[in-house]
Parts: sequence; structure tokens; C-alpha cells
Amino acid sequence: MTRTEVFPVTEWRVLLLPGWLNSDAAHWQSRWEQQHGDQRVEQDDWLWPKRGDWMARLEDVLLQSDAPAVLVAHSLGCQLVSAWAAHSQHTHRVRAAMLVALPDVERDDMPPQLALWRPMLRQRMPFKSLAIVSSDDPYCAPDRAAQLAADWGSELMSVGARAHINGESGLGDWPEGRAMLRALIEAAV
Repeated sequence: MTRTEVFPVTEWRVLLLPGWLNSDAAHWQSRWEQQHGDQRVEQDDWLWPKRGDWMARLEDVLLQSDAPAVLVAHSLGCQLVSAWAAHSQHTHRVRAAMLVALPDVERDDMPPQLALWRPMLRQRMPFKSLAIVSSDDPYCAPDRAAQLAADWGSELMSVGARAHINGESGLGDWPEGRAMLRALIEAAV
């Protein structure tokens, strides 16, 4: 019996991991939640995020179901995936991760609310991952994003000049991103 027969792709849970301050109604993550039934991992504190608290919350959500999960992270959510994967005993529950708009939280100009996310963890992730970056992201230079993706063992894909790949980027429902997610899931099978 193949893995797809044991866990059909349609039974995989898509968990949305927003970044700092959450994803607003115009953000593609919010649209995917409404249109596709993806599950947002809610955090207790979106304003002053604590890495350990966010990791514990992700772990709790993953343990609520035996269905395999695909993580779809934006911005600080990408750092969450990296930190969680470096510490969890339950990484086998995740089949793949789509990491969008990697932030460089070690930059000097990052807000003080993100200080607890330093240093960035750079271990290779134990599951397939795709890092999607923009050439003009204000929170991470392209060469820094490429280095993070390499450290994490993630395939790197640039979407051109799309700023922080969020609601302000004018992506709407971001069907191209959804197609990338489908391809990632198929590759993880």
C-alpha cells in the first residue's frame, strides 16, 4: 500500500501559520481559509510573539488530529516552522511546508517585538519545503532569503517583485500560490 493510499491528499490538513500581527482579511491566507477550509493556527499574542509559545501552540494543533499536515507559513510563521521543526518530537506529522516571505529577524531595523526570535534557527527541516520569496521584500534581502532556504533544505522559488507577498501586494486569492501548494503536496507524496 502506498503512502497516498494510507493518507489520501484530500485528507491532509492545511495549517495556515500567519506572521507577526496575523493575516488581515485582504491577505491570501485569510482568503484561503475562507475558500478552501484551511485551518489558521491562532496564537494568543500576535503583537508580542514569543517563539516558545508559538511553537507550543503549533504542536497542540498538530496533536489534535492524526491526519498528516501541510504547513503554509507567511513571514514570522516561516521562522515558527524552523524553530518548531528543530525541537519537536512530532515532525513526522508534517508532510511538507510552504514558506512564504521569509523574514530576517536578525536585521538591525526589526521591531523590538521580534527580539525573542533571535537567533534564527538554521537546521535542515525533516520534511519537504518550498521557500517562496520576493525580489523586493522589505524584510529580507534576496541573498539572505536564499541562504535561509539553503540552510533549511528548502527549494527556493522567486515570484519577482511582490514586496512582502501579503495583502498589500495585490495578490487577491493568489491562485499561483495555490498551484504551488498543490505541486508541493504532490511532490511530498
